[in-house]
Amino acid sequence: MATWLRVLAVMLFVGMACSPAYAGHVSDNFDSAILAQTTITGIAAIGVGLAVVGIGLGIGRIGGSACESAARQPEMFGKIQTLMLISAALIEGAGFVAIILAFLK
Repeated sequence: MATWLRVLAVMLFVGMACSPAYAGHVSDNFDSAILAQTTITGIAAIGVGLAVVGIGLGIGRIGGSACESAARQPEMFGKIQTLMLISAALIEGAGFVAIILAFLK
């Protein structure tokens, strides 16, 4: 559990540290619109990172379970492979929707 907290903390730090790079040149007078835009962009980057992590975990779990199932019943390999590919495609589709929604501000 502590490892996941470290990963989340690093993702949060990197997202917030990189977000001012999108602001361009900031003049002497403080512009809250630029700050709001960079904060939204940083949060969107964190959302994309979490979506990609979720996609990887989901597809990894599907692949591992399919390998275990094929090892137990080798004669069912074709059906297991078909179900695995369909499930992986659905997970990737949902992940891409999450990534697109993260960038639609």
